[in-house]
Amino acid sequence: MPTRRAVTGRSREPRARFAEELRHLRAQRGESLRQLGERLGWDWSLFGKMESGETLGGPEVVEALDQHYGTPGLLLALWELAINDQTQFRERYRRYMELEAKATSLWHFAVSVLPGLLQTPGYAREVLAAGGLKGMELEQQVQARMGRRALLEGDDAPPFRTILSEAVLRTPLRDVGEWRAQLEILGEVMERGNVTVQVLPFRAGPYGLDGTDVWFLRLPGGRTVAYTENVYRGQLIEEDGAVERLQRAYDAVRDLALSPAESRKFVLRMLEEVPCDPST
Repeated sequence: MPTRRAVTGRSREPRARFAEELRHLRAQRGESLRQLGERLGWDWSLFGKMESGETLGGPEVVEALDQHYGTPGLLLALWELAINDQTQFRERYRRYMELEAKATSLWHFAVSVLPGLLQTPGYAREVLAAGGLKGMELEQQVQARMGRRALLEGDDAPPFRTILSEAVLRTPLRDVGEWRAQLEILGEVMERGNVTVQVLPFRAGPYGLDGTDVWFLRLPGGRTVAYTENVYRGQLIEEDGAVERLQRAYDAVRDLALSPAESRKFVLRMLEEVPCDPST
């Protein structure tokens, strides 16, 4: 049985510590990544990404590694430390942004807030301010979000599909004028050839992505990765099995959503309900 090394204050940051332990245990076994993949039934490239710190994998694969190496609970404990490390959230988002820029197509589901790629400056500012940002940091984040919109512009823009929970459209901004402007832009964007917007109505009932905003990025070569997020954290998911499960849930939601044509009519009806600015 491999020597169990204690997790001490001398350990490096959690993600690096987890990757280091994986490399150490495999080296002790004298296994190649391919051999490890064959013995555990996962694509060997996943273990390579985990050992390099590129991804953390999921709890099921970590538990399998604990059993394989005879280290009951050690790797899972290190994984939990790494997955909950607050300093890693921005790093994950940075990597997501790098992948987004390379994506050949994008799919998205929104629980309560419009995706950043479709937000107006006024919408982004109010949403980010509600999350606690203010001053210069707030303005920097608004500008960064507006810069992302260029991804959907131009002749070589990738296809983008978003499914919006009806809650997104039933949660107006405090500033009525900004809310009207956002709905007008959304209606215009829905006419673009590379953008598909669908609305998931309340009457659809419960669905498999309750409480989960999720992005799917199709990358050059055909690989798909996912990114889930809420107001407190985001998680980049690259393990094939986990991505596939999310995709199945997304497909089920898409089956419940209104068609693109019906969805545009829905948005236009919402726009008609917004009071006109009395100053105009």
